[in-house]
This record gives sequence, structure tokens and C-alpha cells, in this order.
Amino acid sequence: MNVAELSTKTKQWCYEDYLQLDDEQRYEIIEGELLMVPAPSSFHQWYSHNLEILLTEFVREHDLGYVFDAPIDVILSPDNVVQPDLLFIAKARREIIQERGIFGAPDMVVEIVSPSSVHRDYHAKQKLYERFGVREYWLVDPGNRAVDVLGLGDEGYTSVSFASETGEVNSQILEGLTVSLEAIFQTEI
Repeated sequence: MNVAELSTKTKQWCYEDYLQLDDEQRYEIIEGELLMVPAPSSFHQWYSHNLEILLTEFVREHDLGYVFDAPIDVILSPDNVVQPDLLFIAKARREIIQERGIFGAPDMVVEIVSPSSVHRDYHAKQKLYERFGVREYWLVDPGNRAVDVLGLGDEGYTSVSFASETGEVNSQILEGLTVSLEAIFQTEI
């Protein structure tokens, strides 16, 4: 299915429709709405890479589970398919990892906020991840050099760790993980 065909369709999208899309493009479905996701910038990818290395080293060292990076499909429901920048799945929940993607809510999701994704990351995806039970949601905002770690509780998400410009953030679900903003936002490229 190409972009011209997509623009003429006004329908409720689901995972089965998603499987028919062109593999050369990145898409997400949020509440049945098909969204084309542009390729991230070089700096976006660099920050994601920096954080992925830190997460992967910590998770492997403590034998906690699995870290994945985009693009990987996370199928939360038939009408909600997303591609987070990074995600963590605890070892005890290995069964949600399948050949075609992740079928269920990861334990942790990280979104690197781009100018074009501010509303989607801070609002639509936050509500989505909260509703489907993602236990920890990291918003990494290069434009403000800030990271906000949201933890899921009885009342929904609340900020459990925040830093801006300098400092560090901590994970609640990866106990002992502390990440400095300098390590994420280093710009050696």
C-alpha cells in the first residue's frame, strides 16, 4: 500500500491493516488513526544510542531482561501500534517478545522528543502508555536538555525523577539505575 492510497482512506486502522503497509516507511496507529512517523534526526539518533548503551549495559550486568530500539512494533491492541525509541522488557515477561514485534506493554518506554512529536509524546502516547500499563515512561527532551521519568501508580503517571540541563535521573523499575544528562546529551558527533 502506498502513500497515495493512504491519503484517500478515512477509516479506523488496525494491526491487520498495518501489516499491509509499505515497509520502507515508519507508521504508528494511535486509537485507530494511522500516523506516518518521519525518520529521526542525527542528533535524535545519537541521544537514543547513548541512552541505549547505558540501559543495555545495566540490564545485562544485572540480568534483568531485554532492551530494544526503534524501529520495533509494539502492539498494545489491534488499534494501537507504536514504535518507541527504546523499551525494556523484564525477563519474567519474555513471552510478549515475538518474531513480529512486542505483543503487550513493555515495562519501560523511552521517547526522544522531536519538534514534530511534542504533542504526540507528551499527550497521546503518555495517555496510551498509561492506559496499557507501561510501568515507567521516560520523556527525553533534547530541545530543553531535560529528562522526565514518569512512574505508573494508582492515579496514573507521576514524575518520579526529573533533571534539566545538568544532573541525573533514576529509574524506579530498574533499581539502582542512575543516568546523567551529560551521558545522554553528549555531542561528540
